[in-house]
Amino acid sequence: MPVKLDHHHRMTLLKIFGHPMNHNIKWRDVLSLLERFGEVHETHRGNWAVTLDGETVSLGSTRARDLSEDQVVKVRGFLRSAGVDPRGLSAA
Repeated sequence: MPVKLDHHHRMTLLKIFGHPMNHNIKWRDVLSLLERFGEVHETHRGNWAVTLDGETVSLGSTRARDLSEDQVVKVRGFLRSAGVDPRGLSAA
């Protein structure tokens, strides 16, 4: 079943898959987007994890307001595993 994304989620996806890498991606925007694809939960250590099809990916802490480069790479990998094709994204 395809995931329906609003304009805000599509703009967040464009930032995540943008080249060069965007360094101004807000955690709250990413967590909202990831909830469309899987179950998002905070671990006992204060990290965020996303579970999709029984597989969990730890994304690290949200203590900083924006994602680090490593966290952007992890989110990209998760979204690709969820079937998101960055080539199909557009600003429209």
